[in-house]
Amino acid sequence: MELCKLVVLLLTVTATAEAIWMEVPTSGTKCVSEDIHNNVVVLADYTVVGDEEHSQANVVPTISVKVTSPFGNNLYHKENTTHGQFAFTTTEAGNYLACFWMDNHAPGAKAITIGLDWKTGISAKDWESVARKEKIEGVELELVKLEGIVQAIHENLEYLKNREAEMREVSEKTNARVARFSIMSLGICLVVAALQIFHLKSYFRKKKLI
Repeated sequence: MELCKLVVLLLTVTATAEAIWMEVPTSGTKCVSEDIHNNVVVLADYTVVGDEEHSQANVVPTISVKVTSPFGNNLYHKENTTHGQFAFTTTEAGNYLACFWMDNHAPGAKAITIGLDWKTGISAKDWESVARKEKIEGVELELVKLEGIVQAIHENLEYLKNREAEMREVSEKTNARVARFSIMSLGICLVVAALQIFHLKSYFRKKKLI
C-alpha cells in the first residue's frame, strides 16, 4: 500500500503537465520555447479561449501556428484555426519554438487568449495504449510508468552533464584565448615602451641633454 502511494506521488510530481495561458496581441507574435534534448516525444494541444465580447459579436477569432526546431526547421504550420494538436520527436537538441499570431482581424479587435497544453517525454506517452499492448494494469502499470520516469530523469541528467561538459570546454578555450591575448597585449606594450625609451634617449642625446 505504501509502495502504491509512493508511485502515485512520484507520477503526480514528475509527470503532470499544466496548461499555459497566453494572451496573443492583435498585431505581433507570441512564442513559447523549451530546451529539449534529442529523441524526445513532444505533444501539444492548443485552443482559442472565447470571451464574452467575441461571443456576443458571434465572431470566432482564428490564429496561425508555427513550430520550429533549434536549427529553424519547420515542424508544424497551420493557419486560420481555432484549435489543433501537433506532435513530433526531436532530432536536434536545443530550444524548440512555438509561435502564435492572429489572422486577419477587424479594426478595434482585442487580444485573444490561447490555452496551450505542452507535454514532453514521459508526460506525452500514451499509457492507455501501452497498458492494452502489454496487458498490464493497476500497480504493474504504475511501476512501468515509474520506470519510464526514472529513465527520463536519467536521460535528462546525461543531457545536462553533456551540456555542462560542452560549456566547460568552451569556457576553457575562451580562458586560454583571453590569456594568450593578454600576454600578447602585454608583450606589445613592453615593446612599444622600450621603443619609446630608445627614441627619447636618442632625442636627448642629439639635444645634448644627457
